[in-house]
Formats: sequence, structure tokens, C-alpha cells
Amino acid sequence: MNEMTTIAKTTTLKDWETDQEVRWCPGCGDYAILKAVQRTMPEIGTAPENTVFISGIGCSSRFPYYMETYGFHTIHGRAPAFATGLKLANPNLDIWIVTGDGDGLSIGGNHTMHLIRRNLDCQIMLFNNEIYGLTKGQYSPTSRVGTTSPSTPYGSVDRPAQPAAFALGAGARFVARGFDVSKELPNVLKAAHAHKGAAFIEIFQNCIVYNKDVFEDFAAPKGAEDRQLWLKSDEPMLFAKGTKGIALDVDALNLKVVDVVDGDWQAAGVIVHDVTNRSVAHMLVEMRFGEFPMALGVLYDDPRPTFEADVWRQNKAAAEGKTADLQSLLKKGQTWTVTEGGPEL
Repeated sequence: MNEMTTIAKTTTLKDWETDQEVRWCPGCGDYAILKAVQRTMPEIGTAPENTVFISGIGCSSRFPYYMETYGFHTIHGRAPAFATGLKLANPNLDIWIVTGDGDGLSIGGNHTMHLIRRNLDCQIMLFNNEIYGLTKGQYSPTSRVGTTSPSTPYGSVDRPAQPAAFALGAGARFVARGFDVSKELPNVLKAAHAHKGAAFIEIFQNCIVYNKDVFEDFAAPKGAEDRQLWLKSDEPMLFAKGTKGIALDVDALNLKVVDVVDGDWQAAGVIVHDVTNRSVAHMLVEMRFGEFPMALGVLYDDPRPTFEADVWRQNKAAAEGKTADLQSLLKKGQTWTVTEGGPEL
């Protein structure tokens, strides 16, 4: 989010759509995410000419072609590095990073980590389909144990990375989850944009070809209320139409599912969601699905000063009382000559 953004005009969905042919597989979850973003942008109130989408490599990384904004389709895992340079050069830009579980957590894992810990003011959308789609279905850092693929024909033995846990461990001040076809995804995107700093959003995305329906256990519409916990700030953690909730097991110091009788969630000990509680956020992302519902929505939101603001403040202090005058430096009698080995004084 950029609090200095100047709104030139009210926009509509059409202002954010390009004339480019969308080239994803029919039925890919990326279509739903793209449409959710395009529909959300007018409600956010930013302007296309002030917005940049930056991606690395992968199916998700075609995203900048389909947004009528500025965009960079960069190299594998390096979108955070480009975003950092761009934000430092022009802090007024509204920057969105689009990455995937392979691009952002494998070859780009270190870049993602450092961008998060520095707290660059941007939105990071990580599309998690638990597979490498663009390179034809190899297992990825988030693939589950036992996943069979061209690179794991007998099943993966790797323990998968958890993107939301990774972000919290890297020092993220905003962590959220959603999934591609959810009607709640635009609200998650709005909350991420309203956060001043690095906002990390894990978006579960269905790869129709190489990992079809891997999230159906919680994302399928039928019975979703029993398997999804949509978190709302300052509201009790209820699911299953209010008949179940999440409480703190004070003996084991972890979370547990409790029954709610006659709507009396206070008597059941159900927790009220505090988005600034980092400890509970860690517990929410570690909840084992099946025993628990899938925690979705804004898990953690606690802003702090941003990286680019600190850099600009430091540079301003260092330049205090000095005149930016290249010509005066050149007049101090130093002469540069170019030799075969390079420039020399």
C-alpha cells in the first residue's frame, strides 16, 4: 500500500484488463485469481499508471501481461530484487509481486526471505499449487510427502515447506491465506494492500493438469463451512456454522477444536481473533488439516516502519547540509584517464 498515491480518476474492471490473450491451461486456478485482482483494483482506489506487477518464472509469472499497468516479467526467483530496486527508486509506486511455490520458495527463497525481513512496502502473492506446472509437473518445495511426479516417480520423501510459516519465520508483519475461487479472496487482497509494509498472501491454486483438485479436501464448495476457518479481526474463531470453534489448550499450550453449544462461544472458550498476536498466528498456520479446519483470511497484521522509508530517511540525513553538485567534484583537480585496465585517477 502507498499512502502517498494520488488518485487521478475512478477506474473500472476494464481499465485493468489488457488486450493480451490469457495463456493458461483451460480451468487453471490462475484465471480466477486474475479476475479477483482485476475486480479488486478499482475498489482499492489506486491508479494503473502508478501500479507495477513484477513476477519471476512459472505459470503464475505471466500475470503482468494481463494487467493494464506497468510490469516486469523477470528471471527465476528474482522478482523481490527487482521490486526492491524499483521501490527505492520511486517509493510512490504501488508494487505487487506475483510468484509461485517453486519460484518464491526454491530458487527465490532467499530473495523472498530478505524482502520480507526488510519489510519492503509491497504485496506478495504466492500462488501455491504444490507442483512445478510450467516445467511439466515436477514436485515442488510445497508438495506433500508421497507426491508422485516425473522427478519423484516413487513418491516424494521431502517434508513440505509451509509458505505462511516461512513468511512468519522471516519476520513478516502481514500474513494471509486464500484460495483461487474463493469469494473472500478480494477482501484478503484489500487487507494486504491496506497494510503498510510487506504483505504476504499465500493463495492455494488448482493446477488442473499436474495436481488437479489437490485442495478439494477444504476448497470444495460442498461442506466447506466444516473445513474452513475464515478469520475476522476481533471476531471469535468459529466454523461449522458456529457449532465449533478454536480454543487455547492451556495445558499443552496449543490450539484445540471445541464444540459450541447454543451459540455460547464464550463458555466454550473460543478465542477472539487478534491479528496482532504473532504467537497465535504461528499456531494457526501449524494447525494440521483434518484434525483442524484450514485457517484462511488475515492471520497476522502488525505494521512497522518500512525498508524504503528508513533508507530514504538515512540518505536525507547523510545529505543534510551538502550540495549535490557533480561539477564541483570534478573541479577539485582530479583527472580520470582510461587505460587498458580500466579508468584510473
